[in-house]
Amino acid sequence: MGEEAPRRQGPSADRSDETCRICGGDRRIGNSFGLTTTCPSCHGTGRRLEAAGFHDVTKTKASHHRQTNKAAVAVKAQWPVTFEGGQLATEVKSSAKCPGATKERLIREIIDYEDSHGQCTQTFTKKVRKQLR
Repeated sequence: MGEEAPRRQGPSADRSDETCRICGGDRRIGNSFGLTTTCPSCHGTGRRLEAAGFHDVTKTKASHHRQTNKAAVAVKAQWPVTFEGGQLATEVKSSAKCPGATKERLIREIIDYEDSHGQCTQTFTKKVRKQLR
């Protein structure tokens, strides 16, 4: 009847004529539950793929890289922010009775209290003044 197309030469010529190793040329595969789907190896052609070599899956886009889970380092305050806290810290700093380490600890307490509560309450102020005595 008609002439056959000339066959290609080389190692890839043999592969294109081979049936898929996974589905056996049926183009579909099934599982033990009775579900069938297209063959993942030949993608439904029934023939073995020619380019079955190395496939680079390296992620090169910036969006593919994971962001660090570290939060930006917040600079701790060195002095109280509120007016009441500043006054109290000034009283602590100018106190002649307290040693230097206690003054630093009390000022740090004032700063931490402001961070957590927003401002220095009268109760906290009384507590700090009591420690100054």
